[in-house]
Amino acid sequence: MGLFGGLFGNGNKDGGKEEKHIPWIPLTSLEQLEEIANGSLQKPQVIFKHSTTCGISRMVMNMFTGSYAIPETQIDLYYLDLHAYREVSNEVGYKFQLLHQSPQLLVIKNGTVVAHASHGAITEVDLTKYV
Repeated sequence: MGLFGGLFGNGNKDGGKEEKHIPWIPLTSLEQLEEIANGSLQKPQVIFKHSTTCGISRMVMNMFTGSYAIPETQIDLYYLDLHAYREVSNEVGYKFQLLHQSPQLLVIKNGTVVAHASHGAITEVDLTKYV
């Protein structure tokens, strides 16, 4: 194993950490925002707004992914690449009455945001409270 493999992981070749499967639903259209609002009447909907060009956003996403442990049937988890889908990102703020931040996590129940956080505070949101 080379120096960088030891520092940055070896992808589970030699018993390293197993990569978790996160049931991301890509958020790519404005129409999905109405689906999210309607879906939140049955179960919590979560939107993770991610900046693909920001190191902090990547670090927070990795920490979120590492601690995520909610069954797929109990929550819908949306991933929004805010650079690729800027119009959708802007509409999230209008529809759910929040200022834009990234990274940002929104928990939506009964059509409204019941919790939100940005940056490092995302990892402090206990999603099990909303299931």
